[in-house]
Amino acid sequence: MSLNDNASLDTSRMGGGGGGGGRGPVIAGGGGIVGVIVLVIYMLFGGDPGDLTGGQPQETGQGQSDSRLAEKCKTGADAKQDRECLMVLGENSLYDFWNDQPDLAKALQDAGQDFRGPNRVVVYQGQTQSQCGTASNQVGPFYCPVDERIFIDTDFFDIMESQLGAEDGVLAELYVLAHEYGHHIQNVYGVLDEAQKDPQGADSGAVRVELMADCFAGMWIQHATETKDANGEALITGISEADVKNAMGAAKSVGDDEIQKKSGGGVQPEAWTHGSAKARQAWLLRGMQAQSVNQCDTFEVNDPNNI
Repeated sequence: MSLNDNASLDTSRMGGGGGGGGRGPVIAGGGGIVGVIVLVIYMLFGGDPGDLTGGQPQETGQGQSDSRLAEKCKTGADAKQDRECLMVLGENSLYDFWNDQPDLAKALQDAGQDFRGPNRVVVYQGQTQSQCGTASNQVGPFYCPVDERIFIDTDFFDIMESQLGAEDGVLAELYVLAHEYGHHIQNVYGVLDEAQKDPQGADSGAVRVELMADCFAGMWIQHATETKDANGEALITGISEADVKNAMGAAKSVGDDEIQKKSGGGVQPEAWTHGSAKARQAWLLRGMQAQSVNQCDTFEVNDPNNI
């Protein structure tokens, strides 16, 4: 994936990583890779960590942008060298893409609203707090609709690669961010709550919400090279077939059936919360070909795991 060295990065919508409480403990009763996978099955890409930690909504104290990121993340060249700066570039690209979507703009106009991005994209290491509970690399990246923030510990990408079998790659990592951003778009549209109404099963609202977020991520990938910084410079100048393959591999690695296999158990579709590996790849690909957000409507198909 080719990033523009000369692109200017905007950290104003990035949040400061609080906490600093060190690495989270191994999950009781699980331990090691199995413990991480058990959490990932439940949480990865959009769950509520408060349900697992027993935490009540908490104020984070992250009201200001992260001055640390502003100091080190200035250009696309910095994004090539640093994962946190890569997340800044990804946020800038996603904001530019979704801020310019005619379908979304019309829906918001009809509702008397303007586009709003996530309140913050919080990039942290170790542990921090959200209004949905404790965030750590063991619970994976997630979107908290209470405070409209995305939380990503960049060390999670190492877990995704070493324990879930995804390949290393810039687009694979940005796919994770794009998926979480997709949950914010769902929140703006008013469909995110469907996951809570019907939280489990191959045909559940939760699975449909997750697969829709994959499709939204694919829409961004399709147009990522068209996104620009505040000066009109391209942020991303090229995406290769190998990049797309890596992103598709990341989607496969977080399919419910793949994770269940890695946890040592059999495939149990009745316990799915995110969709099969095949479905995650299929909806990501659909997004890469979609001409409208309407083509990402997972609630309009009979079986979201078989399209």
